[in-house]
Amino acid sequence: MSCIYSSVSSFSISSNSNFSSWRLNSKPSPSICCAVGGTVAEPKTISVTEPLLLNAARGKVVDRPPVWLMRQAGRYMKSYQAICEKYPSFRERSENVDLVVEISLQPWQVFRPDGVILFSDILTPLSGMNIPFDIVKGKGPVIFDPLSTAADVEKVREFIPEESVPYVGEALTILRKEVNNEAAVLGFVGAPFTLASYVVEGGSSKHFTKIKRLAFSQPKILHALLQKFATSMAKYIRYQADKGAQAVQIFDSWATELSPVDFEEFSLPYLRLIVDSVKQSHPELPLILYASGSGGLLERLPLTGVDVISLDWTVDMAEGRRRLGPDVAVQGNVDPGVLFGSKEFITNRINDTVRKAGKGKHILNLGHGIIVGTPEENVAHFFEVAKGLRY
Repeated sequence: MSCIYSSVSSFSISSNSNFSSWRLNSKPSPSICCAVGGTVAEPKTISVTEPLLLNAARGKVVDRPPVWLMRQAGRYMKSYQAICEKYPSFRERSENVDLVVEISLQPWQVFRPDGVILFSDILTPLSGMNIPFDIVKGKGPVIFDPLSTAADVEKVREFIPEESVPYVGEALTILRKEVNNEAAVLGFVGAPFTLASYVVEGGSSKHFTKIKRLAFSQPKILHALLQKFATSMAKYIRYQADKGAQAVQIFDSWATELSPVDFEEFSLPYLRLIVDSVKQSHPELPLILYASGSGGLLERLPLTGVDVISLDWTVDMAEGRRRLGPDVAVQGNVDPGVLFGSKEFITNRINDTVRKAGKGKHILNLGHGIIVGTPEENVAHFFEVAKGLRY
């Protein structure tokens, strides 16, 4: 058993500062003892208090911005690497309930973020849609039979999560009990265009030649595929919510490879379809949209109807706020590379981001996933500073 004892630095803003200056007040916090990679005791009661992240996403008054790290922060931790040595297959790790729960809880046990995200992958539904794939170490996603024709798309089945990924539902239900409403449990899905890019390209791509050839020469085929993904991902989001997810992030990682006019044809309508469908049955479920490198599309992202837009670090937070407008919450957007800097540097960047985001409707996060090799003590400092902030 390893125990972490920390003191939290509390930040407050003077009444006449208008967010222009921060005052540091250092005060000790209660000691936290945790077992890295161990099991968390079954809570006796479920907290009825809404997690801070949900309140911020819904625009409610909060005393500080909630904080978590995009995607599975546990992937960079030594405790996760030990699991990888024992279970080298990513799919084995992500499709085993016990391992999913253990890996998902690793950052929670150590850092107590305000959001705990399911350990999984956006490609997880593919097998249930009759699209065989694997995730190969050192290579990434591999689609064994890339799609290119109308006949290929016809073979794609609509996703039924209860039948294809019951382990996801089981893991989310356990996570919800373990976290006990002290943080929000997050699920996630891939956006239709991003999923289509993988299955048409056969995996990751640099130039997206195949998906663009299909889009621009045979758009009806691509639209048929996008429709299937949109219907299936809406169903997957509802399933995750019913099993315990309190917010769901939609990753449209490759949509920013499209020009604005093509985004409006091949991504935006299907994101909107997903959001509209989910909101009909789960109107209070916060939906977060992340698209890396989205600066050129920023004004179009709120048209999807999501509750939160996640900004990467290439967009100035204050500028992003202005361009998105007051009705949408924002998430982000500290450069992940900042966590390789000094603790003072990290503190300054956090302060700058929160100051530019303004009061409320902001979820503090990195502008992308955490980088392998990031010093764990710097991650701890990121959370100490963030959780000590006060509006």
